[in-house]
Amino acid sequence: FFSVCAMAARTAQQTWEANNKVEKVVDDEIYKLDTAAQQQILNQRPWKSDNKHFKDVRMSALALLKIQMHTGSEVKPGQVPLEVMGMLQGKIDGHTIIVTDSFALPIPAGMDRGATHVNPGQEAMEYMVQYTELIKDVGKRENVVGWYHSHPGYGCWMSGIDVSTQRTQQQFNDPFLAVVVDPVRSIGAGKVEIGAFRTFPEGYTTNSREASEWQSVPSDRVEDFGVHANCYYQLEMSFYKSSLDARLLDLQWRKYWVNTLAASPLTSNRDYITSQISDVAEKIEKAEGEMGHGRYAGLNLVPADKRKKEEESQLSKATRDTNKVTIEVLHGLSRQVLKAALFNAAPPRQ
Repeated sequence: FFSVCAMAARTAQQTWEANNKVEKVVDDEIYKLDTAAQQQILNQRPWKSDNKHFKDVRMSALALLKIQMHTGSEVKPGQVPLEVMGMLQGKIDGHTIIVTDSFALPIPAGMDRGATHVNPGQEAMEYMVQYTELIKDVGKRENVVGWYHSHPGYGCWMSGIDVSTQRTQQQFNDPFLAVVVDPVRSIGAGKVEIGAFRTFPEGYTTNSREASEWQSVPSDRVEDFGVHANCYYQLEMSFYKSSLDARLLDLQWRKYWVNTLAASPLTSNRDYITSQISDVAEKIEKAEGEMGHGRYAGLNLVPADKRKKEEESQLSKATRDTNKVTIEVLHGLSRQVLKAALFNAAPPRQ
């Protein structure tokens, strides 16, 4: 039995790494920190003359798993998910921000589960300062290069409060990165739903085409999403692991695997799936209503070709949302079938 569980854990880890496209790095050079070179980059500050200086993010699989475990720890059946946050450590390499590790911050005292945003309180700030000082005593000299927080159930994008927080950090602590994780959708998707962002300075104008690509945003948050969509840009993300963190990744996976094995996406995400189905129905009804108004084209001042594109856009977005919910439900069902086959199968006859 234990050998079967060990094999299942290894297979699950390999699947997790494949789904998140974790690249195995042969050379451990990525973990070497040249403090003099980093200080030189900080002195030159090339990002001040180029608002999109940073193009991509490379994050260690260990940091990714720790973030997934932390953000997922506050997603509990029958309770409103709680937003959490933490910090990212790493270094700068040209146009790339490399994240080597992460650590969680304490949840602000008195925070309600119905809260839709999280900001670090005094306790969290004191913890962060103390943590960064202590890890330097054990030889970890990487700087804090950003923060992460969760959007449980409503996608990876920047809200108005997120944009304000990130702009402040970029003004005083640049280079600084914002990472958003959706732990609820991660459960259904089979991989970590994550995005990395940086904000533009106030007053900077950008083409709307540069805004983030389509993503499924609940109807009650569409306005917040749309208003601030041009205030930031998204960076490409990739994930890596090497021989240096393989052991730590294995140890961390054992903790994560137990929770994953015991959890059922269909049960833990029951409220989320129900809300998504209702949200999709509302969007489809709205799209159909707008298409119905198109019959009175003569009374509408909007050109017919433009109106048709807008109608198709609304309907196509609703269709994508429908496909997304369907895939997540099917993924949850397949996991249940696999677990049933693994643990409920009758033993072979002797």
